[in-house]
Amino acid sequence: MRKALLVLTLCLPLSGQAADSTALSEEARRLIMPLQQALQHSVQQAMQQGGPLQAVASCQVQAPALTAAHSPSPWQVGRTALRIRNPANQPDAWELEVLQRFAARAAAGEPLAGMHEQTIADGQFRYMQAIPTGQPCLTCHGEKLSPELAAKLDALYPADQARGFKLGELRGAFTLSRPVEQP
Repeated sequence: MRKALLVLTLCLPLSGQAADSTALSEEARRLIMPLQQALQHSVQQAMQQGGPLQAVASCQVQAPALTAAHSPSPWQVGRTALRIRNPANQPDAWELEVLQRFAARAAAGEPLAGMHEQTIADGQFRYMQAIPTGQPCLTCHGEKLSPELAAKLDALYPADQARGFKLGELRGAFTLSRPVEQP
C-alpha cells in the first residue's frame, strides 16, 4: 500500500493533497541544505583542530545537537542509514524500505545526488534524500582507517557498522517528517 501511495503522491496534478505534498517536499529540501552545511563545517573545523580523532569525538556530540537545532517545529529532521554508526539513527520500517530502494536504484546506475522519496501516511508527511559518500567521509567511514581512529570509533560506537564505504556509495539519508492536516 505504501508503494501505491508514494506513486499517487508523486503523480497527482498539483491540487489538494498533491499540491500540499509538493510544497512540503520543497520545504523539506530547503531544510536539508543548512543542516548538511552545518554538519560539514563542524567536521571540517574539528579536523583542522585535531584531525580525525577530534572530528569523531566532535561529531558524536555536535551531529545530534545540530540535527536538533535544524528541526524547526513541526518538522523532525534526522539522518539514518542501512549501516549506522549511532544507534539513535536506526531506520524505522519506512526508512529501511526507502534506503533499500535507494541502494537498488544506485546499483542500477541512477546517481545518488538528488535521489529522494516522499509519502503521506498515518497523518505524516515523510521525506528522505540520499547522502552519497563523499571524499571527506572516507576518512572516518572508508575502508582504510588508522588503528588509532578505529580504536576511537570502537570506544565511542561499540556497534559501529558505518565503515568500509567507497567513494560515491550510499552513505545514508536525511529523513524528515511532519504532521499534515487531515481532509
